[in-house]
Amino acid sequence: MKKTYYDIVSCVDRVHRLFLDAIKHDLDIMRILDINSVQALIIYNIAEQKVSVGELISRGMYNGSNVSYNLKKLIQMGYLEQTPSEHDKRSLFINLSEKGLKTYKKIDRCIEEHAKKLGSIFSSNKNLEAVYKGLQGIESILGQANFWP
Repeated sequence: MKKTYYDIVSCVDRVHRLFLDAIKHDLDIMRILDINSVQALIIYNIAEQKVSVGELISRGMYNGSNVSYNLKKLIQMGYLEQTPSEHDKRSLFINLSEKGLKTYKKIDRCIEEHAKKLGSIFSSNKNLEAVYKGLQGIESILGQANFWP
């Protein structure tokens, strides 16, 4: 059980890095050369919503990256717009600009293609959902405060 657990966690890390590589490859094919794969995921996670910076960080997959730096770059390049909160001027809300929305739609199509390929590996959506539930279980256990001594 210990080896399997370790292998799963290691595999998840490798899969995440390969996912970022696949996104970068897709960006290159689409000739979107001014953003990197992490910035593309930020755009994808914002989608058609207006989100706070904190909310974006909590839901994202940005390991090893400086989210604030990437947000600043995306704003400078015209992919994002920011507005201060009406109630707390220290809080910022982020949404996609027109350029960001067009890019989001392109990234969404790429992820749809990735999902179709993934579907060919699993005999049913239930099998894929079972894998996801197992990974959520690992995430839940590792995220528990009482897990750490």
